[in-house]
Amino acid sequence: MSDDQRDQTPAAPVPAAPVGPEPEPIHFFGTTWVEHDGGYAVRRAAAAFVSLAIAVVSTFLLRFAYEGMEIGNVGPFLSISVVVLFAIASSIAFIKTWASFSSRPAPSSDEAALKGLKAIGFIGSLIAYFIRCFFEAPGEGLRRAEYERAVAEFARRRSSRTGNPAARRPKRKK
Repeated sequence: MSDDQRDQTPAAPVPAAPVGPEPEPIHFFGTTWVEHDGGYAVRRAAAAFVSLAIAVVSTFLLRFAYEGMEIGNVGPFLSISVVVLFAIASSIAFIKTWASFSSRPAPSSDEAALKGLKAIGFIGSLIAYFIRCFFEAPGEGLRRAEYERAVAEFARRRSSRTGNPAARRPKRKK
């Protein structure tokens, strides 16, 4: 064997192309939601705990900010306005986040315009995430329905035909 032949290593096997549709991964869960394996239950519990902990810490930080406004003596109108703003922003963020778990937004929707409002009301989004973790991974129902629809369509397209299409009689003209 020559030196050139010894230096050549065999090529790594090329992985086969996936057969059928691939499930869409979910943040923090990957594709474990498909079979509920790979620590799925632990991840759901951890996601619920972490989102609740962040919401609680954020609420305390907002409380300290409110107390700072009280110390600064900014007046009751501004204090009440800030509380109402955060309450409204949090409720809108909760509703929009909860709705995003069950349906995809329309391409022309106002989601981009609400990003700032959802950022202000981030506590509402965290609470929606916390509550949804009790039922399923957030967004799992939507992705499962889409995945099952894609698998059924793939199976329908791949099903074998009966008979030889070349041997069929031509259709009669009317």
